Amino acid sequence: MIAWMVPLLALLLACAVPGLATAADYYEQLTLRPLPLSQLLASFSFKSNNSIADFEAHNFRLFPRSLGQILEYAGTRELHLRFTLGRWDAENWGTRPWDGTKEGGTGVELWAWMDAETDKQADENWLTLTNALSGLFCASLNFIDETRTIRPALSFQPEGHHSNDALAKTRLLHGVLPHEVVCTENLTPFLKLLPCHGKAGIASLLDGHKLFDSSFQSMAIDVKPLCEPNGGCVLQMEQTIDMVMDVERSKRPRDNPIPRPPPNHELICDTSKPYHDDSHCFPADHLNYQEWTLSQIFGRPMKGTCPLADPDMPPVCLQVPNSRIVFASEGSQEIKNTDGMSRCYTLQSDSDFVLTLPKSEAKSAEDAFKDLVRPIQPLLYAERSFTGHGQQHGGVQAILTNPNPYEVEFVYLESLPWFMRVYLHTLSTRISASAAPNSNSSALIKEIHYRQALDRERGTQLELQMRIPPQCTVFLTYDFEKAILRYTEYPPDANRGFDVAAAIIRTLEPRVMNLRTTSLLLYLPTPDFSMPYNVIIFTSTAIALAFGGLYNILVRRLVGADEAAGSAGKWNIRSLLKKLLKRN
Repeated sequence: MIAWMVPLLALLLACAVPGLATAADYYEQLTLRPLPLSQLLASFSFKSNNSIADFEAHNFRLFPRSLGQILEYAGTRELHLRFTLGRWDAENWGTRPWDGTKEGGTGVELWAWMDAETDKQADENWLTLTNALSGLFCASLNFIDETRTIRPALSFQPEGHHSNDALAKTRLLHGVLPHEVVCTENLTPFLKLLPCHGKAGIASLLDGHKLFDSSFQSMAIDVKPLCEPNGGCVLQMEQTIDMVMDVERSKRPRDNPIPRPPPNHELICDTSKPYHDDSHCFPADHLNYQEWTLSQIFGRPMKGTCPLADPDMPPVCLQVPNSRIVFASEGSQEIKNTDGMSRCYTLQSDSDFVLTLPKSEAKSAEDAFKDLVRPIQPLLYAERSFTGHGQQHGGVQAILTNPNPYEVEFVYLESLPWFMRVYLHTLSTRISASAAPNSNSSALIKEIHYRQALDRERGTQLELQMRIPPQCTVFLTYDFEKAILRYTEYPPDANRGFDVAAAIIRTLEPRVMNLRTTSLLLYLPTPDFSMPYNVIIFTSTAIALAFGGLYNILVRRLVGADEAAGSAGKWNIRSLLKKLLKRN
């Protein structure tokens, strides 16, 4: 009974209260895309619009008041926040969702345009913003201090619509915490910002156990102003969640999650292997275990639609070829795309939605790939690692590969901690031997923006505008020196190492695309932390012995032996006399 009353109440409120948010102010959509190697990409998108006039009048409507007050108090014109965990396998999964624009480096990443006339005022607003967001999202954003903050010059551009006068009075600041562990404490406040709070619509599928058990997951929040040609401006807030789940692991029941091997008759074997026979089976990579239902994958059913969502936008889309058979619950309507590679579903708002992808009938790898949307090849592949050995010096090597038949231009950004003292004169580029013979490695870097680190004050900022010739690999290397920290500056797990933030790559030509490398683990010279304890114990013992002896010398009264014996005899006679008098 409550289920059918929810949309009715929303309709009554929209009609009775003037200025209440209409359905066109809020959009949500879930896109499912099967990936190779038995993986499934689920992309949740939530988008709400609020007019600038209503926002300035504190009529937040669908915009969360808690976040709106923080942005207004901190003077934030545009905000981008990322929570990311895991690694995107670009070689097998193809290009990143949303072309990487909704992805951040491992941990927590934040950048924003602040209203400030000077850098000092921008730093004060930035400190206010990080501390407020830290409490709102239960994250350690308050640890983004001046040593973890940079001011990018080439890598980021505003996504919203800003006038030239407004941009002239803003400052861009960027901070990252690669060691931050993203968990359910960050998901709960994320869901509270939604109009339906995860109680209805696609947000009802989000479960912390499934989300953080995925191979890759990213949560993003973007707040930016958008203006239409007629002059009306809105403040748009977009929340996205991208997760790559292992189908077989996600289908395990929560009460019995122990993995068990499938029976022999359910195995999908690669018959092209020379050692394949009745007793040997090499699992096939194509469509293995790609048989699931929506409730199996997410562990819960989808509870209708959000009453405030736009009814013209289908809430669920599935990217599989039209030749693939898919079953949906009764009352839903299937809308196939004209490209033949995706379909969307409109469903009833008062009933649970069930979506079933049955087992593929493909018998070979060629037939199986026809039932799978082939991943799109990305513009670049990027890897980064440490080189060298020892506790004093080291090096960084970035391997950038362009698999396309055209040139790619991009900006490469690294935000390094202050204890990595970079030797800029060692920066060099080298093209692989398989590249074209007329390629010149010295002309790869077009522009360099470098900001030197100051010990315990700020980190190193290195931005390079580069280009890569078609179908070649470029090696970018530089050396650095490891600083020695004070013993109080080491974390409790000092022998684990220090996390170095991922490098950020933003392509400029032929199209804009973002990608991040994996974060690195840097080992610094680590002292023996038992020695301070030993020194403290030895010093305390020495002081106790010296103080005790000196105290005895100063306080204790020294008397001769004869004086001590005489006084003792007098006291003995007096005690005997007292005893005799008592008897009498």
